[in-house]
Amino acid sequence: MDWPARSPDLNPIEHIWDIMSRSIHQRHVAPQTVQELADALDQVWEKIPQETIRHLIRSMPRYLLYDVNPPEGFNLRRDVYIRMASLVKTLRRHGDWVLVLPPWGRLYHWQSPDIHQTRIPWGEFFSLTSLQGNVPVIEYEEFIAESGGPFIEQVLVLQNYAEGWTDGKWEEKVNERPCVERLMYSKDKQGYYRGWFWGYEETRCVNVTCLSAQGHASMLAPLLQNNITSTSVMLDRAETVLHDHYAGKDYWNTRRSMVFAKHLRLLGDEFRAKYLNSTDEQDQIVYNEDWTLIKNKLGSARGGPYLGVHLRRKDFIWDHREDVPSLKGAVKKIMSLMKKTKLDRVFVATDADDEELAELKRMLPEMTRFEPTWEDLELLKDGGVAIIDQWICAHARFFIGTSVSTFSFRIHEEREILGFEPKTTYNRFCGDSEKECEQPTHWKIVY
Repeated sequence: MDWPARSPDLNPIEHIWDIMSRSIHQRHVAPQTVQELADALDQVWEKIPQETIRHLIRSMPRYLLYDVNPPEGFNLRRDVYIRMASLVKTLRRHGDWVLVLPPWGRLYHWQSPDIHQTRIPWGEFFSLTSLQGNVPVIEYEEFIAESGGPFIEQVLVLQNYAEGWTDGKWEEKVNERPCVERLMYSKDKQGYYRGWFWGYEETRCVNVTCLSAQGHASMLAPLLQNNITSTSVMLDRAETVLHDHYAGKDYWNTRRSMVFAKHLRLLGDEFRAKYLNSTDEQDQIVYNEDWTLIKNKLGSARGGPYLGVHLRRKDFIWDHREDVPSLKGAVKKIMSLMKKTKLDRVFVATDADDEELAELKRMLPEMTRFEPTWEDLELLKDGGVAIIDQWICAHARFFIGTSVSTFSFRIHEEREILGFEPKTTYNRFCGDSEKECEQPTHWKIVY
């Protein structure tokens, strides 16, 4: 083959390395040429300075993928995204890292029958342009196209330490350890690991390792930068690590960048205007397509003339029975709030079953819900419907949610961004016999 002329600043070994680096980056070299480059490199591999190797690795695009414990819901996964975005920001101080967004699907709460809900890209629910204004992100299928196929070089399964805290002392640490739980991956005949991989059955992984981790997300950065040379690394069970700066500026920048997809916001706005006499202009809500330009003062938003309610049912009735009211108790509180706020409309977002919904409508005839047709649901998916519910609740004059529900937490944050008075936002239902009904904490937005 014809070798490009060598720069006088490079010795022959560095020259070969430079050609291979540029060839890979430009992605236009024929496979046989790459093989020739690799063969030439093999002959002198041991003579290449380690610092040269590390420099090349740092200069090449590297991809961070992640996944979450399967039972976790939509809104907890949104929270884990914030942790991973923070980690990528730390990694980018020393390399060209990109965050690969894990496709949505097969979530416990998405139970609509006969609707295909796997391999859903983030663009169906969120504005990719807005996300990219905070940290470089790509969809999984973009990763496949860029990296040359559905291959992940390294999966790191995060887990808690089997022994727990030693001596009751908290310290940040991470170590390669034997897997505590049975691996959700198995080897195929070719020796590759296969797993769920968001419904992409063709995806294969070269290596799977378990890491015991205790600490904040960016604690993993040194290990990923210095100990692992793979260009694609996936963190499984990413919820194991904590936020770097919960409720700080970096947290809020990432949270503010999680702008809902425009078609979902428009559908929510149409519903508000048609059924709740609510528009941004009337409700004194200032909104901008560019999230970096939204800096609303708390108390500036008035909200639509309706009460917004998130009433969590199903598993919460059993898992949080002490601080979740009965239907009768919830309706009593709703009617009390309507009287107190002088509102005659109420919008309810709930996962109640058909029997409970019928009972709720009987006791609360003023209730309005967003009820998509089957065709709407096929287009929007359960995740899109949940976002529309949140968007409508976020614009209400007064909101009350469910204790420790991440669905309610995300509405709190949305209202904080829009500029609502905290006392109209941080409210929750109390259990029928709950004696000390502590209300949600106000996490003030930081710009």
